[in-house]
Amino acid sequence: MLFKLSTDIEQMKQMVRNYVEKEVEPYAQQIEEEDKIPEHLVDLAKELGLFGISIPEEYGGIGLNAIGKAAILEQLGRTHNGFVSLISAHTGIGSTGLVKLANEKLKQKYLPKMASGETIAAFALSEPGAGSDATNLETRAVKHGDKWLINGTKHFITNAPVADVFTVFALTDKEKGAKGGITAFLVEKGYPGFTIGKIDKKMGLRGSYTAQLIFEDCEVPDENIIGEVGMGYISALKILGEGRVGLAARAVGSCDKLIELSVSYAKERKQFGKPIADNQAIQWMIADMATETEAARMLTWNAAHLIDEGKVVIKEASMAKLFASDVFNRVADKAVQIHGGMGYVADYPIERFYRDARITKIYEGTNEIQRLIIARKMLEG
Repeated sequence: MLFKLSTDIEQMKQMVRNYVEKEVEPYAQQIEEEDKIPEHLVDLAKELGLFGISIPEEYGGIGLNAIGKAAILEQLGRTHNGFVSLISAHTGIGSTGLVKLANEKLKQKYLPKMASGETIAAFALSEPGAGSDATNLETRAVKHGDKWLINGTKHFITNAPVADVFTVFALTDKEKGAKGGITAFLVEKGYPGFTIGKIDKKMGLRGSYTAQLIFEDCEVPDENIIGEVGMGYISALKILGEGRVGLAARAVGSCDKLIELSVSYAKERKQFGKPIADNQAIQWMIADMATETEAARMLTWNAAHLIDEGKVVIKEASMAKLFASDVFNRVADKAVQIHGGMGYVADYPIERFYRDARITKIYEGTNEIQRLIIARKMLEG
């Protein structure tokens, strides 16, 4: 391992691993069938401090650095991805903007409750006409006295039905657009003119909810601007960069789990009088799964390390997200193949991981967009 973790992080890793295996996994199938996360699992996650891993200690959080967060998210990625999404959307893109860019008044007001999990956070950038092209926002914010009036629609917003606060991006100067005309706002669920749309029915990520956000002259106090007026697009890039590293770490953890399940099954399952693990075709699949997962881990940890060094990681974060999500999908596919019919049956976790893997190539920036970002950064030099 090129990156040495502190004793505290190693201990927290083990604690989260135990929590995942002993507390969450027994309810994974129930979450899948009921499309609902048992409240006691969320309460226990709050007690363990998992909702505050990104929030500094002075505001009641654990304040892990990027390497520490990657290590913890790997462990969370080993279990039900819908459950993990609730926590990671909150600790990642949901809270990063406030932690990195907000003024002290906003931090004091919101971060302590976010750290405890009393307040759940979400990130609202995508719109029906502005998904991969985030510069094409149509949601508008107009100054009106000491408030801003927001009008528009966001969609596919993770945690929307359960969140209490939202980092919302809106166009404040159409002429400037992404170059100084987009602003980030902190919007509370109860603000006048703000409503949550119906919950989306998705292929996977059961228990993790997404929905539209509808703004109709939504009143937001001027003091709730995150960062500076007009600098929202730059803020979004910074937030998404760290979020992509976290997503990559989750994907690596899921790969670890799929490999363990596949190795165990290959040793136990017999065909033609011997374990299928004796077959070279199975061995090659396992070798590819393990090799690509380790490569994804190194890309992810390298990006996290650079964040901790204070470096700009737009390219490296995109590389980690792109490669780790692609690997997750390939590993899930091979895991289904190794398990055969059992891998296709919904009673076993392989089928669930296979469906949940697919969204990782789409959200927080499609993998096609990641390739464009990487190429542009390479060509700049």
